[in-house]
Amino acid sequence: MSSNDMNTRDRQTRMGLLARARPARLAALMPALPRHDWLRAPETGAVMVRGRIGATGGAFNLAEMSVTRCALKLDGGAVGHAYVQGRDKDHAARAAVIDALMQGPAAARIEADILAPLRADEENRRHARAEKAAATKVEFFTMVRGED
Repeated sequence: MSSNDMNTRDRQTRMGLLARARPARLAALMPALPRHDWLRAPETGAVMVRGRIGATGGAFNLAEMSVTRCALKLDGGAVGHAYVQGRDKDHAARAAVIDALMQGPAAARIEADILAPLRADEENRRHARAEKAAATKVEFFTMVRGED
C-alpha cells in the first residue's frame, strides 16, 4: 500500500470521526475558528440512503437523510472539506477547519487536543451501547430429555 493510500485512509477515518462527533463536544474542544475563506459555504441538502438485504441482495432506496457540507481555505493555503449528518452548519465548519489544519504543522496538536478526546468519547459511547445490549441478552439452552 502506498503512502498516498495510507494518507487517504487516515483522512477518511478522521473525517468519519469528525462527522460522528457530538457537535457540542466539538465546539467545546474548538471554540474559536481560525480565519478562513469559504470555497463552498455550509449548505444543507439531502442524500439517499441505500440499503441491501444480506451481503448479496439487491440495493434499494431506504430513506433520505439531511447532510450539511462545506469547503474552506485557511490563510496558509490548506483546504478542508466536511460532510456531516443533519443541518448543523457550525459542525460542518469545524470539521472542515480541522481537516485543513491536519494538513499543516498544527497536525500533532490537533491530534492530541481534539481528535484523541473525540476518539475516547466515541469508544465510551460504543462501550456503553454494548453494555446496554449485553444486559438484554438472553441465553437459550436445550435440556436433553431422558427418552433418547
